[in-house]
Amino acid sequence: MNNIKRALISVSDKNGLLEFASGLHKLNIEILSTGGTYKFLIQNNIPAIEVASITEFPEILDGRVKTLHPKIHGGILARRDDKNHLEQLKTHNITPIDLVCVNLYPFEATIDKDNCTFEDAIENIDIGGPAMIRASSKNHRDVIIITNPSDYAEILNQININGNVDSITRLKLSGKAFSHTAYYDSLISNYLARQVSEEVTYPEELTIPAKLVQTLRYGENSHQTAAFYKDSGKIDGLLSSFTQLQGKELSYNNLADSDTAWECVKQFSLPTCVIVKHANPCGVALGKDALSSYTRAFSCDPTSSFGGIIAFNVTVDLDVANAISKQFVEVLIAPSYTAEALEVFNKKANVRVLQIKLDNNTNRLDYKRIGGGLLVQTPEHKSLDINDLKVVTKKIPNKEMLLDLQFAWSVARFVKSNAIVLVKNGQTIGIGAGQMSRIDSSKIAMNKAKEFGFEVSGSVGSSDAFFPFRDNLDILATGGVVALVQPGGSIKDNEIFAAADELGMSMALTGYRTFRH
Repeated sequence: MNNIKRALISVSDKNGLLEFASGLHKLNIEILSTGGTYKFLIQNNIPAIEVASITEFPEILDGRVKTLHPKIHGGILARRDDKNHLEQLKTHNITPIDLVCVNLYPFEATIDKDNCTFEDAIENIDIGGPAMIRASSKNHRDVIIITNPSDYAEILNQININGNVDSITRLKLSGKAFSHTAYYDSLISNYLARQVSEEVTYPEELTIPAKLVQTLRYGENSHQTAAFYKDSGKIDGLLSSFTQLQGKELSYNNLADSDTAWECVKQFSLPTCVIVKHANPCGVALGKDALSSYTRAFSCDPTSSFGGIIAFNVTVDLDVANAISKQFVEVLIAPSYTAEALEVFNKKANVRVLQIKLDNNTNRLDYKRIGGGLLVQTPEHKSLDINDLKVVTKKIPNKEMLLDLQFAWSVARFVKSNAIVLVKNGQTIGIGAGQMSRIDSSKIAMNKAKEFGFEVSGSVGSSDAFFPFRDNLDILATGGVVALVQPGGSIKDNEIFAAADELGMSMALTGYRTFRH
């Protein structure tokens, strides 16, 4: 392996570039460059040769064509162990290029701007950069490819010690470079698809651009490894946009449960608290403020709330901070905190405190892995308007009942199926989750309510899918549930409606189910 003699640098992100280029110059490595990068190096007294002087062809088409030339790509792609390749380089007066440092036009940053036009986006699609990256990556045995400033120091160190870079590092950089261009192309593909139609489309070839945020301590269980990636694009209002104000590193399960808590709580406009444990809400309540909503949510199931995820849709102040500090909590989420509240949590260093902008961002897709494949769907964000409910019983629910039915349905959306949710005065009093039969969920919801001292009489209930038989109604009515909301659609609907009339219950239909698997 010959020593590194010539490098080509063409970067949009100039972080760390001055130190890197200076280091190459001190190692007597000749530097070629283009456009803004060339000017940057010259202005900082780092000798560089403009690519146009090598190609003997100017940059044209407003910079669209700079490096797309045989004297550049020939110098990159020639195999150093192939005599025929080397003879061709000599014949055409092409000098080999041993190191290529490229990062691409800021397409992602451009399309994230609120005032970005379609023309702005198109002009920030890099062509020459990806071509050089791919060429260098293909010929990584002879060419070092660098696409990330974080690699500058290691490369300089290896060249300084050995005059070159070892084969393992070259291979690693090659894979990293192809990931870089794949991510870049995914951004462009997804952006162009969105320009065709505002409706969700499912492309024949799916790409999901995402960046590594952190490797996690472990996965769902301690023997599994895991990592957290963040979607590209505008993610305001979604969990991955969080700012962690304090606390231990988030775990895989913390993140999964926090997503449920945050998506659930941000549905509501009144002050609301949601407590989640093992992927299911165990307490949800409205209140006049953060403290009252928390107190009511916690009382729904104090046992399950131990070590849970707590989310608010309003500012967390001193009073609620003092109340929360009396229990064990894994993660706390809110749109904002008072300074006094943060002082309280600072005394509990392990509590993970997250802040997220309150924004109902629905411009996304949901993904779920299955063996050897991926399930993709739009998120479940269909809200329920009480005016759209279809009452199918003789007994008509009053306004208070309708509001509780709406609340119960909104909570059921985030409870694992089969789900039964009992509510009274804007507070869950019993939740039956994740059972194989709906009647078991009904029994669990009833037992939960009784276990924690709630008066079921006068409460309402929600079922995330239709009632297949009247047995659920019989159990719920025995406890005093007076109204139910469900999708309808069973072949026994008429029998179910008749049973509700017989039991003196009100029943309303949404017309759609809300499974959560």
